[in-house]
Amino acid sequence: MAVASKASFRKRLLVWGGIAVVALLILWGFQPRPVAVELAPVDRGPLAVTLDEEGETRVRERFAVSAPVAGRVLRIELEPGDPVVANETVLATLEPGEPVLLDTRSRAEAEARVQAARASLERAKAQGQQAEAELEYTRTEVERFRRLHREGIASQEALDAAERNARSAADGVRAARFAVEAAAGDLAAARAMLMQGVSRGPAGIVTLRSPVDGEVLRRLRESEAVVPAGEPLLEVGDPALLEIVADYLSSDAVAIEPGQRALIEQWGGDRPLEARVRRIEPSGFLKISALGVEEQRVNVILDLTEPREVWRRLGDGFRVETRVVIWEADEVLRVPASALFRHGSQGEGWAVFTVAAPEGGTVALTPVEIGHRSGLQAEVLAGLEGGETVVAHPSDAVAEGVAVIAR
Repeated sequence: MAVASKASFRKRLLVWGGIAVVALLILWGFQPRPVAVELAPVDRGPLAVTLDEEGETRVRERFAVSAPVAGRVLRIELEPGDPVVANETVLATLEPGEPVLLDTRSRAEAEARVQAARASLERAKAQGQQAEAELEYTRTEVERFRRLHREGIASQEALDAAERNARSAADGVRAARFAVEAAAGDLAAARAMLMQGVSRGPAGIVTLRSPVDGEVLRRLRESEAVVPAGEPLLEVGDPALLEIVADYLSSDAVAIEPGQRALIEQWGGDRPLEARVRRIEPSGFLKISALGVEEQRVNVILDLTEPREVWRRLGDGFRVETRVVIWEADEVLRVPASALFRHGSQGEGWAVFTVAAPEGGTVALTPVEIGHRSGLQAEVLAGLEGGETVVAHPSDAVAEGVAVIAR
Protein backbone atom coordinates (compact mmCIF):
# COMPACT_ATOMS: atom_id res chain seq x y z
CA MET A 1 0.00 0.00 0.00
CA ALA A 2 2.79 2.35 0.86
CA VAL A 3 4.46 1.65 -2.47
CA ALA A 4 1.21 2.34 -4.36
CA SER A 5 0.68 5.61 -2.49
CA LYS A 6 4.18 6.77 -3.32
CA ALA A 7 3.69 5.97 -7.03
CA SER A 8 0.36 7.80 -7.09
CA PHE A 9 1.94 10.81 -5.41
CA ARG A 10 4.79 10.95 -7.92
CA LYS A 11 2.30 10.68 -10.78
CA ARG A 12 0.23 13.57 -9.45
CA LEU A 13 3.38 15.56 -8.88
CA LEU A 14 4.49 15.07 -12.50
CA VAL A 15 1.04 16.07 -13.78
CA TRP A 16 0.88 19.19 -11.68
CA GLY A 17 4.46 20.02 -12.58
CA GLY A 18 3.67 19.75 -16.30
CA ILE A 19 0.62 21.95 -15.85
CA ALA A 20 2.72 24.55 -14.07
CA VAL A 21 5.35 24.53 -16.83
CA VAL A 22 2.67 24.94 -19.51
CA ALA A 23 1.11 27.80 -17.54
CA LEU A 24 4.47 29.50 -17.20
CA LEU A 25 5.11 29.11 -20.93
CA ILE A 26 1.70 30.59 -21.71
CA LEU A 27 2.29 33.51 -19.37
CA TRP A 28 5.73 34.10 -20.91
CA GLY A 29 4.24 34.01 -24.38
CA PHE A 30 1.75 36.73 -23.50
CA GLN A 31 4.33 38.96 -21.90
CA PRO A 32 5.02 42.14 -24.05
CA ARG A 33 8.38 41.92 -25.81
CA PRO A 34 10.67 44.92 -26.46
CA VAL A 35 10.12 46.53 -29.85
CA ALA A 36 13.20 46.52 -32.09
CA VAL A 37 13.87 50.11 -33.16
CA GLU A 38 16.65 52.23 -34.60
CA LEU A 39 18.26 54.44 -31.95
CA ALA A 40 20.19 57.66 -32.53
CA PRO A 41 22.06 60.02 -30.18
CA VAL A 42 21.33 63.69 -29.49
CA ASP A 43 24.64 65.56 -29.85
CA ARG A 44 26.22 68.92 -30.51
CA GLY A 45 27.95 69.89 -33.72
CA PRO A 46 27.74 71.97 -36.91
CA LEU A 47 24.45 72.33 -38.77
CA ALA A 48 23.75 73.83 -42.19
CA VAL A 49 20.42 74.49 -43.87
CA THR A 50 20.73 74.19 -47.65
CA LEU A 51 18.60 74.41 -50.77
CA ASP A 52 19.50 71.60 -53.16
CA GLU A 53 19.02 71.38 -56.92
CA GLU A 54 20.67 69.90 -59.98
CA GLY A 55 22.97 72.24 -61.89
CA GLU A 56 25.02 72.39 -65.07
CA THR A 57 28.44 73.85 -65.76
CA ARG A 58 28.96 76.30 -68.59
CA VAL A 59 31.71 78.57 -69.89
CA ARG A 60 30.97 82.11 -68.78
CA GLU A 61 32.13 83.87 -71.96
CA ARG A 62 31.46 81.74 -75.04
CA PHE A 63 31.73 83.00 -78.61
CA ALA A 64 29.80 81.58 -81.56
CA VAL A 65 31.81 82.05 -84.76
CA SER A 66 29.56 82.34 -87.84
CA ALA A 67 30.06 82.86 -91.56
CA PRO A 68 30.08 86.64 -92.19
CA VAL A 69 29.04 86.21 -95.84
CA ALA A 70 27.52 83.47 -97.94
CA GLY A 71 30.05 81.24 -99.64
CA ARG A 72 31.99 78.00 -99.47
CA VAL A 73 33.62 77.17 -96.15
CA LEU A 74 36.66 74.91 -96.38
CA ARG A 75 37.08 71.86 -94.16
CA ILE A 76 37.59 72.82 -90.51
CA GLU A 77 40.49 70.86 -89.05
CA LEU A 78 40.19 72.08 -85.45
CA GLU A 79 38.56 69.69 -82.99
CA PRO A 80 36.83 70.31 -79.63
CA GLY A 81 39.48 70.84 -76.97
CA ASP A 82 42.11 72.31 -79.28
CA PRO A 83 43.68 75.50 -77.87
CA VAL A 84 43.17 78.80 -79.68
CA VAL A 85 44.92 82.17 -79.40
CA ALA A 86 43.07 85.45 -79.84
CA ASN A 87 43.61 87.09 -83.25
CA GLU A 88 46.10 84.38 -84.29
CA THR A 89 44.48 80.94 -84.58
CA VAL A 90 42.60 80.50 -87.87
CA LEU A 91 39.26 78.91 -87.09
CA ALA A 92 37.83 78.68 -90.61
CA THR A 93 38.47 79.80 -94.19
CA LEU A 94 35.60 81.01 -96.36
CA GLU A 95 35.44 81.66 -100.09
CA PRO A 96 32.66 84.22 -100.71
CA GLY A 97 30.01 83.09 -103.16
CA GLU A 98 29.79 84.45 -106.70
CA PRO A 99 26.85 86.55 -107.92
CA VAL A 100 23.89 84.46 -108.98
CA LEU A 101 23.60 83.94 -112.76
CA LEU A 102 20.64 85.71 -114.30
CA ASP A 103 18.10 84.04 -116.55
CA THR A 104 16.64 85.85 -119.61
CA ARG A 105 13.76 87.43 -117.77
CA SER A 106 15.81 88.51 -114.75
CA ARG A 107 18.46 89.98 -117.02
CA ALA A 108 15.82 91.93 -118.97
CA GLU A 109 14.41 93.29 -115.71
CA ALA A 110 17.88 94.29 -114.55
CA GLU A 111 18.60 96.06 -117.84
CA ALA A 112 15.28 97.90 -117.57
CA ARG A 113 16.22 99.05 -114.06
CA VAL A 114 19.53 100.34 -115.43
CA GLN A 115 17.75 102.33 -118.14
CA ALA A 116 15.28 103.75 -115.60
CA ALA A 117 18.10 104.69 -113.26
CA ARG A 118 20.03 106.35 -116.11
CA ALA A 119 16.93 108.36 -117.06
CA SER A 120 16.44 109.40 -113.44
CA LEU A 121 20.03 110.56 -113.31
CA GLU A 122 19.65 112.66 -116.48
CA ARG A 123 16.44 114.18 -115.14
CA ALA A 124 18.16 115.04 -111.86
CA LYS A 125 21.01 116.70 -113.76
CA ALA A 126 18.54 118.74 -115.82
CA GLN A 127 16.72 119.82 -112.68
CA GLY A 128 20.05 120.79 -111.20
CA GLN A 129 20.88 122.99 -114.20
CA GLN A 130 17.45 124.59 -113.94
CA ALA A 131 17.99 125.27 -110.25
CA GLU A 132 21.38 126.87 -110.94
CA ALA A 133 19.83 129.10 -113.61
CA GLU A 134 17.12 130.12 -111.17
CA LEU A 135 19.75 130.91 -108.55
CA GLU A 136 21.67 133.11 -111.03
CA TYR A 137 18.49 135.01 -111.93
CA THR A 138 17.56 135.63 -108.26
CA ARG A 139 21.04 136.93 -107.52
CA THR A 140 20.72 139.39 -110.40
CA GLU A 141 17.34 140.52 -109.05
CA VAL A 142 18.83 141.09 -105.60
CA GLU A 143 21.54 143.32 -107.03
CA ARG A 144 18.96 145.31 -109.06
CA PHE A 145 16.66 145.86 -106.06
CA ARG A 146 19.58 146.92 -103.90
CA ARG A 147 20.51 149.61 -106.46
CA LEU A 148 16.90 150.77 -106.74
CA HIS A 149 16.59 150.82 -102.94
CA ARG A 150 19.64 153.06 -102.63
CA GLU A 151 18.08 155.44 -105.22
CA GLY A 152 14.81 155.42 -103.26
CA ILE A 153 12.78 153.80 -105.99
CA ALA A 154 12.33 150.28 -104.53
CA SER A 155 10.95 149.69 -101.03
CA GLN A 156 12.63 147.66 -98.29
CA GLU A 157 9.91 145.00 -98.54
CA ALA A 158 10.71 144.42 -102.21
CA LEU A 159 14.41 144.04 -101.41
CA ASP A 160 13.66 141.55 -98.62
CA ALA A 161 11.49 139.51 -100.96
CA ALA A 162 14.24 139.37 -103.57
CA GLU A 163 16.79 138.21 -100.99
CA ARG A 164 14.36 135.54 -99.73
CA ASN A 165 13.91 134.23 -103.27
CA ALA A 166 17.68 134.08 -103.67
CA ARG A 167 18.06 131.98 -100.51
CA SER A 168 15.30 129.61 -101.66
CA ALA A 169 17.02 129.24 -105.03
CA ALA A 170 20.32 128.35 -103.27
CA ASP A 171 18.54 125.65 -101.25
CA GLY A 172 17.02 124.33 -104.47
CA VAL A 173 20.52 124.01 -106.01
CA ARG A 174 21.74 121.98 -103.01
CA ALA A 175 18.68 119.70 -103.16
CA ALA A 176 19.26 119.18 -106.88
CA ARG A 177 22.87 118.16 -106.27
CA PHE A 178 21.77 115.59 -103.66
CA ALA A 179 19.19 114.25 -106.11
CA VAL A 180 21.95 113.80 -108.70
CA GLU A 181 24.06 111.84 -106.19
CA ALA A 182 21.11 109.62 -105.22
CA ALA A 183 20.28 108.93 -108.86
CA ALA A 184 23.92 108.04 -109.54
CA GLY A 185 23.83 105.58 -106.64
CA ASP A 186 20.65 103.96 -107.96
CA LEU A 187 22.29 103.60 -111.38
CA ALA A 188 25.36 101.94 -109.84
CA ALA A 189 23.14 99.52 -107.87
CA ALA A 190 21.15 98.66 -111.00
CA ARG A 191 24.37 98.02 -112.95
CA ALA A 192 25.63 95.79 -110.12
CA MET A 193 22.65 93.50 -110.65
CA LEU A 194 24.01 92.76 -114.12
CA MET A 195 27.41 91.67 -112.84
CA GLN A 196 28.26 88.04 -113.54
CA GLY A 197 30.58 85.78 -111.62
CA VAL A 198 34.26 86.32 -112.18
CA SER A 199 37.15 84.21 -110.99
CA ARG A 200 38.56 85.23 -107.62
CA GLY A 201 42.13 85.03 -106.48
CA PRO A 202 43.45 84.56 -102.94
CA ALA A 203 42.47 88.13 -102.11
CA GLY A 204 38.80 87.11 -102.09
CA ILE A 205 39.21 84.51 -99.31
CA VAL A 206 37.82 85.43 -95.86
CA THR A 207 39.81 84.15 -92.86
CA LEU A 208 38.06 83.82 -89.50
CA ARG A 209 40.36 84.06 -86.47
CA SER A 210 39.67 83.31 -82.83
CA PRO A 211 38.24 86.28 -80.92
CA VAL A 212 39.52 85.02 -77.53
CA ASP A 213 42.17 82.85 -75.87
CA GLY A 214 40.84 79.45 -74.85
CA GLU A 215 39.71 76.24 -76.50
CA VAL A 216 37.30 75.02 -79.14
CA LEU A 217 34.13 74.08 -77.27
CA ARG A 218 32.02 72.76 -80.16
CA ARG A 219 32.59 72.21 -83.87
CA LEU A 220 29.23 72.75 -85.55
CA ARG A 221 30.46 72.10 -89.10
CA GLU A 222 33.41 70.01 -90.20
CA SER A 223 33.25 69.21 -93.91
CA GLU A 224 33.54 71.67 -96.78
CA ALA A 225 30.17 73.05 -97.77
CA VAL A 226 28.33 76.07 -99.13
CA VAL A 227 26.81 78.01 -96.24
CA PRO A 228 24.60 81.09 -96.01
CA ALA A 229 25.60 84.22 -94.18
CA GLY A 230 25.25 83.80 -90.41
CA GLU A 231 25.72 80.01 -90.45
CA PRO A 232 27.29 78.92 -87.06
CA LEU A 233 30.63 77.17 -87.53
CA LEU A 234 32.32 76.83 -84.12
CA GLU A 235 32.00 77.84 -80.48
CA VAL A 236 35.11 78.92 -78.58
CA GLY A 237 35.70 80.03 -75.01
CA ASP A 238 37.99 79.82 -72.00
CA PRO A 239 37.21 76.72 -69.86
CA ALA A 240 39.03 78.34 -66.93
CA LEU A 241 36.11 80.82 -66.68
CA LEU A 242 33.57 78.20 -65.63
CA GLU A 243 30.29 78.92 -63.88
CA ILE A 244 27.40 76.78 -62.69
CA VAL A 245 23.76 77.48 -63.39
CA ALA A 246 20.97 75.78 -61.42
CA ASP A 247 17.24 76.43 -61.74
CA TYR A 248 15.54 76.72 -58.33
CA LEU A 249 11.87 77.01 -57.52
CA SER A 250 10.94 80.68 -57.36
CA SER A 251 9.72 80.17 -53.76
CA ASP A 252 13.22 78.93 -52.82
CA ALA A 253 15.10 81.51 -54.90
CA VAL A 254 13.73 84.38 -52.79
CA ALA A 255 15.76 83.00 -49.84
CA ILE A 256 19.03 83.06 -51.83
CA GLU A 257 21.25 86.14 -51.88
CA PRO A 258 24.45 86.96 -53.82
CA GLY A 259 27.58 86.04 -51.88
CA GLN A 260 26.08 83.07 -50.06
CA ARG A 261 28.23 79.97 -49.70
CA ALA A 262 27.41 76.93 -51.81
CA LEU A 263 28.65 73.35 -52.19
CA ILE A 264 29.04 71.48 -55.47
CA GLU A 265 28.57 67.72 -55.14
CA GLN A 266 28.30 64.71 -57.44
CA TRP A 267 30.80 66.28 -59.84
CA GLY A 268 33.13 63.28 -59.93
CA GLY A 269 35.60 64.28 -57.22
CA ASP A 270 36.15 62.81 -53.77
CA ARG A 271 34.86 65.87 -51.90
CA PRO A 272 32.44 68.77 -52.47
CA LEU A 273 33.69 71.96 -54.15
CA GLU A 274 33.29 75.38 -52.56
CA ALA A 275 31.36 78.01 -54.54
CA ARG A 276 29.62 81.36 -54.12
CA VAL A 277 26.33 82.71 -55.42
CA ARG A 278 27.09 85.42 -57.97
CA ARG A 279 23.66 86.30 -59.36
CA ILE A 280 19.99 85.40 -59.13
CA GLU A 281 18.38 86.16 -62.47
CA PRO A 282 15.47 88.61 -62.14
CA SER A 283 13.18 86.76 -64.55
CA GLY A 284 11.74 83.28 -64.04
CA PHE A 285 10.48 80.71 -66.52
CA LEU A 286 8.00 77.85 -66.64
CA LYS A 287 9.28 74.28 -66.45
CA ILE A 288 7.40 70.98 -66.49
CA SER A 289 8.68 68.55 -63.85
CA ALA A 290 9.13 64.81 -64.38
CA LEU A 291 5.71 64.29 -62.79
CA GLY A 292 4.07 66.69 -65.23
CA VAL A 293 3.69 69.54 -62.70
CA GLU A 294 4.13 73.11 -63.91
CA GLU A 295 6.81 74.86 -61.87
CA GLN A 296 8.07 78.42 -61.93
CA ARG A 297 11.85 78.32 -61.91
CA VAL A 298 14.65 80.91 -61.53
CA ASN A 299 18.27 80.51 -62.64
CA VAL A 300 20.90 80.92 -59.91
CA ILE A 301 24.50 81.47 -61.09
CA LEU A 302 27.38 80.12 -58.96
CA ASP A 303 31.14 80.74 -59.21
CA LEU A 304 33.71 78.16 -58.09
CA THR A 305 36.06 79.59 -55.44
CA GLU A 306 38.65 76.79 -55.41
CA PRO A 307 41.77 76.70 -57.63
CA ARG A 308 41.26 75.29 -61.09
CA GLU A 309 43.74 72.47 -60.39
CA VAL A 310 41.12 70.92 -58.11
CA TRP A 311 38.32 70.87 -60.69
CA ARG A 312 40.28 71.05 -63.99
CA ARG A 313 38.53 67.93 -65.32
CA LEU A 314 35.18 69.74 -65.23
CA GLY A 315 34.10 71.01 -68.63
CA ASP A 316 31.25 72.79 -70.34
CA GLY A 317 27.80 71.22 -69.90
CA PHE A 318 28.66 68.82 -67.03
CA ARG A 319 25.92 67.80 -64.58
CA VAL A 320 26.46 68.56 -60.86
CA GLU A 321 24.47 68.86 -57.62
CA THR A 322 24.34 72.31 -56.01
CA ARG A 323 23.63 73.07 -52.34
CA VAL A 324 23.22 76.75 -51.43
CA VAL A 325 23.78 77.33 -47.70
CA ILE A 326 21.14 79.76 -46.43
CA TRP A 327 21.98 79.26 -42.71
CA GLU A 328 24.76 77.52 -40.79
CA ALA A 329 26.25 77.33 -37.29
CA ASP A 330 29.32 75.59 -35.88
CA GLU A 331 27.88 74.41 -32.53
CA VAL A 332 24.18 73.58 -32.05
CA LEU A 333 22.23 70.85 -30.27
CA ARG A 334 21.17 68.42 -33.00
CA VAL A 335 18.56 65.71 -33.21
CA PRO A 336 17.91 63.46 -36.23
CA ALA A 337 15.01 64.79 -38.30
CA SER A 338 13.69 61.22 -38.59
CA ALA A 339 13.06 61.16 -34.82
CA LEU A 340 10.65 64.12 -34.88
CA PHE A 341 6.89 63.78 -35.06
CA ARG A 342 3.98 66.14 -34.56
CA HIS A 343 2.56 66.42 -31.05
CA GLY A 344 -0.27 68.32 -29.40
CA SER A 345 -4.02 68.59 -29.68
CA GLN A 346 -3.76 70.45 -32.99
CA GLY A 347 -0.43 68.97 -34.05
CA GLU A 348 1.25 72.32 -33.52
CA GLY A 349 4.29 71.05 -31.63
CA TRP A 350 7.12 68.58 -32.04
CA ALA A 351 8.17 65.65 -29.86
CA VAL A 352 10.60 62.71 -29.73
CA PHE A 353 10.73 59.36 -27.96
CA THR A 354 13.72 59.24 -25.61
CA VAL A 355 15.24 56.03 -24.26
CA ALA A 356 16.99 55.63 -20.93
CA ALA A 357 20.00 53.72 -22.29
CA PRO A 358 21.78 53.62 -25.66
CA GLU A 359 21.00 49.89 -26.03
CA GLY A 360 17.30 50.22 -25.22
CA GLY A 361 14.77 50.51 -22.40
CA THR A 362 11.43 52.13 -21.75
CA VAL A 363 10.61 55.09 -24.02
CA ALA A 364 9.32 58.44 -22.85
CA LEU A 365 7.51 61.03 -24.95
CA THR A 366 9.46 64.29 -24.75
CA PRO A 367 8.11 67.53 -26.30
CA VAL A 368 10.83 69.64 -27.94
CA GLU A 369 11.16 73.07 -29.57
CA ILE A 370 12.78 73.00 -33.00
CA GLY A 371 14.74 75.74 -34.75
CA HIS A 372 16.46 75.39 -38.11
CA ARG A 373 16.12 72.12 -40.00
CA SER A 374 18.14 70.45 -42.70
CA GLY A 375 17.24 67.31 -44.60
CA LEU A 376 18.79 64.99 -41.98
CA GLN A 377 19.06 66.96 -38.73
CA ALA A 378 17.24 69.67 -36.78
CA GLU A 379 18.29 72.27 -34.24
CA VAL A 380 16.87 71.73 -30.72
CA LEU A 381 16.05 74.94 -28.86
CA ALA A 382 14.39 73.41 -25.79
CA GLY A 383 13.34 70.01 -24.40
CA LEU A 384 16.67 68.16 -24.63
CA GLU A 385 20.06 68.77 -23.06
CA GLY A 386 22.34 66.61 -25.17
CA GLY A 387 23.57 63.06 -24.65
CA GLU A 388 20.07 61.51 -24.78
CA THR A 389 19.15 58.63 -27.04
CA VAL A 390 16.05 58.95 -29.24
CA VAL A 391 14.05 56.59 -31.42
CA ALA A 392 14.57 57.22 -35.14
CA HIS A 393 11.67 56.48 -37.50
CA PRO A 394 9.21 55.55 -34.69
CA SER A 395 6.44 53.19 -35.83
CA ASP A 396 2.89 52.84 -34.53
CA ALA A 397 4.13 50.15 -32.11
CA VAL A 398 6.19 52.73 -30.18
CA ALA A 399 4.32 54.65 -27.47
CA GLU A 400 4.82 56.07 -23.99
CA GLY A 401 6.15 53.36 -21.64
CA VAL A 402 6.83 50.76 -24.32
CA ALA A 403 10.07 48.80 -23.97
CA VAL A 404 12.39 48.99 -26.95
CA ILE A 405 15.68 47.42 -27.93
CA ALA A 406 18.30 48.59 -30.42
CA ARG A 407 17.84 46.97 -33.81
